[in-house]
Amino acid sequence: MTGLRFASGLALIALVTAGAGAPSIAQTKAQAKTPVSAKAARARADRIVGKMTRAEKIALVHGLFPPLAAGKSSNQLIPSAGHIDGIPRLGVPLTRESDASLGVANQVEQRIGDVATALPSGLATAASFDPAIARAGGAMIGAEARDKRFNVLLAGGVNLTRDPWNGRNFEYLGEDPLLAGTLGGAHIAGVQSNRIVSTIKHFALNAQETGRLVVDARIDEAALRMSDLLAFQIAIEKGRPGSVMCAYNKVNGDWSCENPHLLNDVLKRDWSYPGWVMSDWGAVHSTVKAANAGLDQESGEELDKAVYFGAALGEAVAKGEVPEARLNDMVARYLTGLIETGAFDTPTPAQAVTPDYAAHAEVAQRTAEAGIVLLKNEGDLLPLAATAKRIVVIGGNADVGVLSGGGSSQVRSVGGAPVEIPLAYGGSASFARITYHASSPLLALRKALPGVEVQWMDGRNLNATLAAAKAADIAIFFATQWTTEADDVPDLRLPNQQDALIAAIAGVQPHTIAVMETGGPVLMPWIAKVPAVVQAWYPGQRGGEALAAILTGQVNPSGRLPITFPADASQPPRPRPVGLDQMKGLEAEAASNPAAASTMTLPSFPVDYVEGADVGYRWYEKKGLKPLFPFGYGLSYTKFTYGNPVVTGGRTIRVTVDVTNSGQREGADVPQLYVARDGDVAPMRLAAFQRIALKPGETRRVTLTAEPRILADYDTGLPGWRIAGGTYRVAVAHDANDRAMVRTVAVQAQTMKP
Repeated sequence: MTGLRFASGLALIALVTAGAGAPSIAQTKAQAKTPVSAKAARARADRIVGKMTRAEKIALVHGLFPPLAAGKSSNQLIPSAGHIDGIPRLGVPLTRESDASLGVANQVEQRIGDVATALPSGLATAASFDPAIARAGGAMIGAEARDKRFNVLLAGGVNLTRDPWNGRNFEYLGEDPLLAGTLGGAHIAGVQSNRIVSTIKHFALNAQETGRLVVDARIDEAALRMSDLLAFQIAIEKGRPGSVMCAYNKVNGDWSCENPHLLNDVLKRDWSYPGWVMSDWGAVHSTVKAANAGLDQESGEELDKAVYFGAALGEAVAKGEVPEARLNDMVARYLTGLIETGAFDTPTPAQAVTPDYAAHAEVAQRTAEAGIVLLKNEGDLLPLAATAKRIVVIGGNADVGVLSGGGSSQVRSVGGAPVEIPLAYGGSASFARITYHASSPLLALRKALPGVEVQWMDGRNLNATLAAAKAADIAIFFATQWTTEADDVPDLRLPNQQDALIAAIAGVQPHTIAVMETGGPVLMPWIAKVPAVVQAWYPGQRGGEALAAILTGQVNPSGRLPITFPADASQPPRPRPVGLDQMKGLEAEAASNPAAASTMTLPSFPVDYVEGADVGYRWYEKKGLKPLFPFGYGLSYTKFTYGNPVVTGGRTIRVTVDVTNSGQREGADVPQLYVARDGDVAPMRLAAFQRIALKPGETRRVTLTAEPRILADYDTGLPGWRIAGGTYRVAVAHDANDRAMVRTVAVQAQTMKP
C-alpha cells in the first residue's frame, strides 16, 4: 500500500473506474457519442437553435431552484441546486444541477438518507501540488453525480485567497494563480470525464464573504489579469469547463453577472470561451443589461427578486432591447457546453444507482494523505515513537470524527454526521450546520498502535486534561476552526480559548503535537512551546484514517502549503474583513425589526485590493515580511536535496535539476521554480512545480518549464502579455522563501495575446 500512496495520483483515477460501481458509468459511456470539438459542438447547437420557437429558447435560459419550485415542472424535481427542463422533440436533455465542490452536496439533508463521498477541503487538494490528485477527486465526484442523476456540477472553484480570514478559503485552491489554475483545470477535467458538465466559479474576484452580495471589488486591469483572471484562464484552458458561473459581487462598479468587460471582453472575446455563463443563485439584477453584458442563463430563479430571463426577456427581445441574435447565442452556448462535454448525448440513469463508495473512500483518503502538511517536527517527535506507551488525544471531537467546512459545499458523507450543530444566526444559518464526518482519529490511532494506551479527553475539564497530559508520554491536541460560505471569521485566532488550552498542555507535556483542522491559516501564539504541528485542513470522510497514517509514519507527509500563514494579524493586506462591523450592524437591525428585514436594502461598499497582482507570498516578499510559514512549505520524515541545475532561457525558462531523497524513508517532494526580472523590485513568482516520489537514496533529474505568462506582465496598451527581454533570476526552491539555489538566465522579449 505504501507504493500506491507515494505514486502519482493517476493511480487514484484507476480506483474510481475499477470498482464495483463502474459498470453504470461504463454503460452510459457506451451509449454516448465521442466528445466533439467546441467548433463542431457550436455548429450542431446552432442547427438545433434554428429549429426552436422563441418560447423554447426562453425556457432554456432560466432555471429552477427545486426546493422552492414545486409544481413548475412536469419532470421530477430532485431537491438540489438547480433544474432546467429539456426539449424532447429536439433531443435537448433536462439538466439537474448539484453543488459539488468537495462531493455531491446535500447540505441540510434535503434528500433524506442520500449520502456521498466527501473529499478533503480544496486547500488540502491544493496542498498536494498534484494535478493527478485533483483530477482523481473530480472524476470520483463526477461518477457519483451521474449515478445520482445529476449532469451539471457547480464545481471548479479557483478564486484566489487574498485574505486568510475568508470564510470560503477552504473550498478554493490557495493564493497562487498557476497552482490554482493547474489543479482547478485538472479537477474540472476529472468531473467532465463522466460526460457531465462542470462549472468554473466564481467569476470573478469573489474574495470575501462579508457583504458578498453587495461588495464592489476594485482592482486595476493589469493586476486582475495577472492574478485572479490568470487562474481562471489557466483552468479553462486545461479543464475546458462547459459553463462559467459569475459571482455575486461587483467588480470595478458592475455586478459580475452583468459585467460586459468580464463576460464579453475577457471571457468570450479574448479567451474565445465557447460555453455558457450561468449566474450564481440570487446574483441577477436586470434583464436587458445582464443579457447584453454576456450572461447566458439565470440560475435558481426563485432566489432572485424577479425572474429576469423569463417573460421579461421575451418582451425585451420582442422590443429589440435584446437582439434575437443575442438570445440565439445564449441558447447555443448552453447547448455547446452540453454537447462538447458529452452531457447532451449521455442520458443519466432513469433511477439512481449506488456508487462504489468503498473505492471512492480510498480516493478521499489518498487525497487527504497527499495534502496534510507537516509544519513543525522538533526533535523528530513524529512519527510517533514505538517507545510511547501512553498517548492522550485531546479535543476537537476526535473521538467521533473530523470537522468539515460549511455552506453549499457541505457533503452528507458516507457513515453519517456524528456531530451536527445548527446555527442560530449569521449569513449561513439557513443552509449550513457545523458538521463532522464520521472518521475518528482516536479510533484510527488505536487501530494503528496496538499495544499502546491511547486515552481520550474532551478538554472541557482543565484540571483533568492537564493531569492526563502530564501523565502521558505524548499529548495530541486536535484544534478546530469552523469556517463557512456566507460568513468570514472575525479574526485569525482559534476560537473557544483553544490557544490558551494548547499553551497550558504544552506547559505540562513537552511532547505535545497540535493537529490543526482549520479552514485556512490561523495564528499560533503557542508554537514555540509545541514541538510538532500538523496542518490537516478539513480532511474529509477518511480524515481520521489519513491522520493516523501520517502520525504513525505509515505514510510520509508530503503536503506543501498553498497559502501563506501570517506570523501576526498585521501582516496580510487587510487584518480583518472589510465591512464586518457595517454588516453586523445591519444584522442586528434586522433582528430587532423582523418585519422590515425583508425589504431592507444592503448598501454596496468597496474593497480596494491594494496588493494588486502581488497576492499571498508575493505581498510578503514585496513588504519584506517574514511569515510564520511560507507558501510552498512542508516538512517530511525524510530529506530532499537539489543539485546540478542547468538553466536555459530564450522564449521561456527551463531548469533541469537533480532531486535526491537523501534520507531513510520513501517520500514525495515538490521542487518549485520561482522567477523575477533581475534588478526589478517585483517579487518572485511561482512559474513551475512538479510533485515526485522517490525511494531512499534515489536521485531523479527533473525538468521545470516556466509558464510564459508568469514571466510576463499584462500590458493594457497592447493589449496582451509582454515579456521584457533581459536577464532573469531563477530560484529552484523548497518554498517561496527559499533562495539557496539562485541562477540567472537571458530571456527574449516577446508578446502574447490576452
